[in-house]
Amino acid sequence: MEIRMEYKEFRTERMQDVYGLYERAGWKAYLGDRDKLFRTLKQSLYILGAFKGARLVGFIRCVGDGEHIVYVQDLIVDTEFKRQKIGKTLLKMAMEKYADVRMFTLLTDAQDEESNAFYRAVGMKTCEEHGLRGYFR
Repeated sequence: MEIRMEYKEFRTERMQDVYGLYERAGWKAYLGDRDKLFRTLKQSLYILGAFKGARLVGFIRCVGDGEHIVYVQDLIVDTEFKRQKIGKTLLKMAMEKYADVRMFTLLTDAQDEESNAFYRAVGMKTCEEHGLRGYFR
């Protein structure tokens, strides 16, 4: 069942809500330093939230230059709102906003079957499928 959501951009004013979403999802890397999280939100290229009334139930956060690269750093939907097309809508809206950017990319855990199935279902391809290889430290 699809529920009606309002989608709008936000920044640091929703930091406590963002923290709560990370906490409920177990994304511990974001939970140790609130000042760093504040700077993370403030310096992001684009943050789009899904709101049910005043409640933030999901968001997408992008970083990059907005010209040659946009990287989806976070796409998260609160557990009770999953499978209601919220993540798909957030990703679609970000992709439309940055349709002219040369590379719109993201990383996800290779072992996370749910995330990998989601990204395939929305038309994303792996780097290998495009003859690319990623590196990180």
